[in-house]
Amino acid sequence: MGPRLRILSLTAFVAACIVVLALSGAISVHRVRDAAEGHGVLGPLLFIAASSLLTVAFFPGPILSGAAGLVFGTALGFPVSLVSAVLGASLAFALARWWAHDAVVEVAGPRVSAFREFVGRKGFLAIFTARLAPGLPYNAVNYGAGLTPIRLPVFAAATAIGAAPRAFAYTALGGNLGNLGSWQAIVALAVLVVMALAGLAVAARDPEITAAVRSLGGRPSRR
Repeated sequence: MGPRLRILSLTAFVAACIVVLALSGAISVHRVRDAAEGHGVLGPLLFIAASSLLTVAFFPGPILSGAAGLVFGTALGFPVSLVSAVLGASLAFALARWWAHDAVVEVAGPRVSAFREFVGRKGFLAIFTARLAPGLPYNAVNYGAGLTPIRLPVFAAATAIGAAPRAFAYTALGGNLGNLGSWQAIVALAVLVVMALAGLAVAARDPEITAAVRSLGGRPSRR
């Protein structure tokens, strides 16, 4: 299979996953929640497995984190949510790396090559910034990073640290839907505000990294 066809086939696979989730209703957060609730101590492991696969298929992470909080509460739901997010991100990264990384290297022009070199050189900081920056699509970054030289352990570590605050916030909100005036819900909302401000601060401090991160998230101007 030629390099361009490999890139196109990966794009088609991801698009097909999104369409199936959007139209079929065969896989939903409600099914994940019901499966986890019915299996006792195995529930967290089943939730992590199902949530990770849904992350690969571009299912919204905040909804999954909220479901973890709803099912397990904030104390257990937070680590379950974070492990799910990191594992799902790593699976998407590995899929993109295996499927199309070499193809991108083969057909990359000077601008794409320079972008890949820059992101690979920044490594941890590039991914950490992507997790902080408000509005960047979490799942698109997973696949985009797999097409750069960043190593999987670096990607996973930056994702775990950068995504932890939002994972906690959405988990806490999910676990306190019936009491949004609780201290956990208030702290969760404060965390989301602080994360947004931190992302804006990072963007203002280093425009070069921000431009690369936006490209990584699927919104390049012209690479």
